[in-house]
Amino acid sequence: MSILKEDTIAAISTSFGAAGIGKIRISGPKALEVADRIFQGVSRKSLKEAKTYTAHYGHVIDPDTGKIADEVITIIMRKPHSFTGEDVVEFDCHGGMVPLQRVLELILKNGARLAEPGEFSKRAFLNGRLDLAQAEGIIEVINSKTEKGLDVALNHLNGRLSVRVDEIKEMVIEILAHLEASIDFPEDEIEGYESSRLGERLTEIKEKIEELLATSNQGKIYQEGIKTVIVGKPNVGKSSLLNTLLEEKRAIVTDVPGTTRDIIEEYINIKGVPLKIIDTAGIRETQDMVEKIGVEKARESLKKADLILMMLDVSQGLTETDLQIYDLIKDKPVIIVVNKTDLEENIDEKELNEHFAEHPLLKISIKEEKGLEELKNAIIDEVLDEELKGDEEVLITRTRHRNALERSLQAIKRVIDSFNQGLPNDFLTIDLKDCLDGLGEITGETVTEDIIDRIFADFCLGK
Repeated sequence: MSILKEDTIAAISTSFGAAGIGKIRISGPKALEVADRIFQGVSRKSLKEAKTYTAHYGHVIDPDTGKIADEVITIIMRKPHSFTGEDVVEFDCHGGMVPLQRVLELILKNGARLAEPGEFSKRAFLNGRLDLAQAEGIIEVINSKTEKGLDVALNHLNGRLSVRVDEIKEMVIEILAHLEASIDFPEDEIEGYESSRLGERLTEIKEKIEELLATSNQGKIYQEGIKTVIVGKPNVGKSSLLNTLLEEKRAIVTDVPGTTRDIIEEYINIKGVPLKIIDTAGIRETQDMVEKIGVEKARESLKKADLILMMLDVSQGLTETDLQIYDLIKDKPVIIVVNKTDLEENIDEKELNEHFAEHPLLKISIKEEKGLEELKNAIIDEVLDEELKGDEEVLITRTRHRNALERSLQAIKRVIDSFNQGLPNDFLTIDLKDCLDGLGEITGETVTEDIIDRIFADFCLGK
């Protein structure tokens, strides 16, 4: 377990840039003392005498020169009833980097040090205010890209994932305690322990872990988004589709083939699912050096795509270039989008079904805005499992959590195998402890110091 530092830290906790308010947070044993040195309230009372959860109007003043640094509201939160579990002082300053930086420099000059990234959240974890899964929920809330993603992150922050994990841990602990008691006292009858039901209870633990793991694909989608590449030959409507989905003119659209020369990336929200949608250069043989680079970038994007929207032009017919592009992507999740149905059709329906039978196929007209809602539904159907489209309260969103659950699952499977083989209880307890360790990593009980440091290093400065 990481060791809690006993010094006082400070940092700007709001994003940089002009704003009405900017917040600076101080936390640690000398937070009130540091704030008192530079704050002059209209009441002239010392902050060290102030009650917790009170706000005080005044000025931050350089004690060496008497010069006013900013007009502020100062908020006091005494330990242990603060976010970090320590004494906390927050200065609500005017937004903008100059006043914030000036106040922060005075704080650092008068006894605090600059906080490391995520150090406030780390102290909250080390002081028992949050478990590790809840602390990670903070960064998920900050990085949420859709309303659904925010709901999932808030559930983690509010401890719902921890509750589910703790329920499984309690089941493991109960069995482990009974097995160890039966090993130590083989002649005694252990109250509440029925060896005949042990197999059922182990299977129940396995199923509960599997239920959580089954949500990891959907959880990753809501938190990270789906990397979706629009691909096709030049002038089939790729940039028009991007602009339509974004509801703004993000990409240049002309009748001239090869207009898009570089990769354009934007996040969009489709029915609560974040899509990192990527418009690529039209793939074709070209002698134009700039366009050639764009085509190569398009090919690279296809390799990393989670979903591909391959666009065809119904008025041009199915060409050799279309089939060559399809050969590059046919083994990936693909939706075939046949555009420009407002024009005369030159594609044979039988030919379409023959070449693209393995993938969903939709006909749309971007110009007339036809088929776009069906396309959005097809995207959702392609990326979300049917049984996971409901409002799940808890989803596994982080790779660390998924890996820990997978280790616990393998451990409980070994326990079940040992039980079915009739092996002594000693064999079962070894793997039960491994299962418990994996579950404990999620909430932080069994995680190592270097992993804790790595997790909080990914946080923003001031969080």
